[in-house]
Parts: sequence; structure tokens; C-alpha cells
Amino acid sequence: MTEGKMLPILKVPEGSISKYVLVCGDPARVLKIAERLDDFEEIGYNREYRTVKGHYRGVEVTIASHGVGVPGAALAFEELIKGGAKTIIRVGTCGSLDPNIRDGDLVVATGAVREDGLTDQLVPIGYPAIADFSVVRSLEVALLGVRDVNYKTGMVLTLSAFYPGVLDLPLKLYSETNVTAVEMECSALFVIASLRGIRAGAILAVDGVVIDYNPDEYDPHRTVVHKAVDKAITAALNAVVKMASEE
Repeated sequence: MTEGKMLPILKVPEGSISKYVLVCGDPARVLKIAERLDDFEEIGYNREYRTVKGHYRGVEVTIASHGVGVPGAALAFEELIKGGAKTIIRVGTCGSLDPNIRDGDLVVATGAVREDGLTDQLVPIGYPAIADFSVVRSLEVALLGVRDVNYKTGMVLTLSAFYPGVLDLPLKLYSETNVTAVEMECSALFVIASLRGIRAGAILAVDGVVIDYNPDEYDPHRTVVHKAVDKAITAALNAVVKMASEE
């Protein structure tokens, strides 16, 4: 794909996005991931959307931030796909809904519960939000090479609300149905990827057990979380190399 007109939200040219893309919420984490690359350059930065491009072990990869929450993230996913993405992996954080999954563990999402407020405006409610099997498999294989890591594969819950209002968030409900964790973007990623015919997956670092949710105690800046994010980055980059080698 050759470079063409500018994508309006990401503010990068169409055709400038690599086949393999890692996405995260925080623009600062884009640089954290990019520091692992052999080389990189920033190709766009607009609002919460920072985009860099480089190479990791010979594979071209784009790193992009999508901000917090489904509506803004969906814009990023759509434009990344328009720009050339064929595989998108979200590297993010989540709260555990399983008391056996603790701070610093990792979750490889196999699918997402669509409590996001957006995807039901795109597809019927019965349409599933499912990660691509080959991405899940590649992430699991990559995790075998990561030291001192505990991880679980399973469904995650995607919510748009973070701070509660007068209604109860359905955390205990989904914990009872063996949903592993809660986060804020995966369902949109999986639905949009399926609609547009690309692959998508997610690997998430656990930053707290949230079955009894207290937002006043939320602290994602602890060392145990930073270490887990580092492990997730390593696995995601190595999964990209594995998938590229199989093409």
C-alpha cells in the first residue's frame, strides 16, 4: 500500500501503518515499547494518539496509543486498519475478577463481554467479540520464553464506566461466570477486527483484584505492575516475530 491522504484522527498518511501493530492506552507507553525496537521514528501525534514505526528483530512494527475507553479507541483501530494494519495486539492493563489471578499476573484475552456501549451500535447484540486464535496461540508460545510469569487465558469484560455511579457495576456477576478480568477496550478491538477482516488479540497486565471494587485504592503505578507490563511487551513483540516467520 502506498502512502496517500492523511488519516484524520491519527494524523498519519494512509499506507504508513505496518502490517503488525501493538496498541496501548497511554502515549508514554508507546515510547516504552518503542525503546525495545531496533530503530523507530514517530510518525504522528494528535490528541491521545501517538504513533511510532520501527523494526523488531527484522519485522516492521507500528506502535500506537488509543487513549482510555472504547469510543476513542475504536477510532484508532479503524484508522490503523485503513492505514495498513493486518494484525493488532493490545498491550494493556486490567483488573482481575478471579481471586486466583493476582497483581502482576498476565491475562491473554480469548474474547470479551460487550458491556462497552459502542459495539451494539455497530453489530447485533449476538455478534461475538473474539480474539484471533493464531494471535492467542502466538502470545502463549511467546510467554514460554518469559521468565517468572504467571498468566491465564480467558474472557475479559469490557466496560466503559470506571468510577461507579448510582448503579452497580456488574463485576461480581461476571466473576461468577468465570470471566477473568475487566478492562476498557478489547471488545471494540475484537469486533472491529472481525468486521474488517484482520487479526487481533490482547495481553493484559493485572493491576489489582477488583471484585470488591474501590476506585480510591486504585494504583497502577506500583513496581509489580510495571514489571508485568514489561513482560507483556516482551511477549507481544516476540509473538509478532513468530507470526511473521509463519507467513
